[in-house]
Amino acid sequence: MADVMEAITSLAKRRGIAFQSSEIYGGLRSSWDYGPLGVELKRNIRNAWWRSMVQLRDDVVGLEAAIIMSPKVWEASGHLEAFTDPLVECLQCHQRFRADHIPGFHAPQSGHEEDETTVDLAHRPVCPNCGGTRFTEPRNFNLMFKTHMGPVEDEASAVYLRPETAQGMFVDFVQIQQVSRKKVPFGIAQIGKSFRNEITPGNFIFRMREFEQMELEYFVEPGTDERWHDYWIEERYRWYLDLGIREENLRLREHAPEELSHYSKRTVDIEYRYPFTDWGELEGIANRTDYDLRQHEKHSGQDLTYFDQEKGIRYHPYVIEPAAGVDRCLLAFLIDAYHEEEAPTATGGTEKRVVLKLHKDLAPTKVAVLPLSRNEALIPDARAVFDLVKVHWMCDYDDAGSIGRRYRRQDEVGTPFCVTVDFDTLEDRQVTVRERDSMRQDRIPIANLVAYLKERL
Repeated sequence: MADVMEAITSLAKRRGIAFQSSEIYGGLRSSWDYGPLGVELKRNIRNAWWRSMVQLRDDVVGLEAAIIMSPKVWEASGHLEAFTDPLVECLQCHQRFRADHIPGFHAPQSGHEEDETTVDLAHRPVCPNCGGTRFTEPRNFNLMFKTHMGPVEDEASAVYLRPETAQGMFVDFVQIQQVSRKKVPFGIAQIGKSFRNEITPGNFIFRMREFEQMELEYFVEPGTDERWHDYWIEERYRWYLDLGIREENLRLREHAPEELSHYSKRTVDIEYRYPFTDWGELEGIANRTDYDLRQHEKHSGQDLTYFDQEKGIRYHPYVIEPAAGVDRCLLAFLIDAYHEEEAPTATGGTEKRVVLKLHKDLAPTKVAVLPLSRNEALIPDARAVFDLVKVHWMCDYDDAGSIGRRYRRQDEVGTPFCVTVDFDTLEDRQVTVRERDSMRQDRIPIANLVAYLKERL
């Protein structure tokens, strides 16, 4: 399975999906830049989420909150006190790790020399970097990035890059409810950057220090929260299936009581079968109760309750939170869509074909226009066809290399349709449309091309 990740990362770099940031300076660990195709793929994931969560519903509205908020927000939310991971350092190579990411690390280590004859080495944690077995004692490490606002760097000017987008929706709850005139149950949705100073980032774009979240805070009446929690678990699970993720690669995992966040009554993860682990978190759906609204009301002194006019009661709504990472979604979609197969050649043989069988809504490029060759007679019509389709979809114009090689290039980035302009086009005003997965080819009049593609895209 490691070969799959190697193939994915190689493809991502080679075709401009994602590559290491600041690479000419040796790169920056866990920082990745998204190239032309990656930008489109991310945008399509965000659009699919927004369409499902906001556009097609009448009970959810959007918000774009500031990344840097008052530090009092993070004090009230508990992040300053509780948003930590256990950090240990290997005393041999001095690399630092999350203690809970090292197999066998169940108890604090003393960091001192021990009598080897009294230690059960089979159950001793081992450094993933050098194989050493001695570590410092675990200490709590706050994951928030700290910086300063203004010309003076002192504690009074300290602020933080947000570790989640959720708090903006909680502190703006009353304003959003009033301006949108929504009644509970209703939700506030947001897509934006978050920052966590992860101790051990890695596995390509799976765990990064700068990442993008898609979060919904859905406010419900207390007592209805468990039903709404189940509803959103089902909704979010189906979203991945509808966008082509194979069901055998998805599962739901209930959080055990000891791993629940300080605000959570119940949390269920949607997990994906990533190649580098048995299962990895793709999305979390948490019942945050009324913890956040009560905390912000307590610290701010502002009334953050909701008045139900029909029932004549006032209460702090409970909150159901589906929270997904754009980057982890992108990685899961890439892995699930990646296929290697044998395809027929023009000479009657076969060759390996790499194809990304991405859902059409996610494909970075929807249509590629390919003149059969660079013959000057074909260029005007090929360009005219490109101009015809580009106003409807993200399209590519490619005339470099043989037509077979160009088909393969489009297959490996998931382009659903290729349109070939050949010498017959000059006479019959028709083009050949090739479908990615089946490789079926249809001859279509140029006048009908947009309608043909719209029906399928």
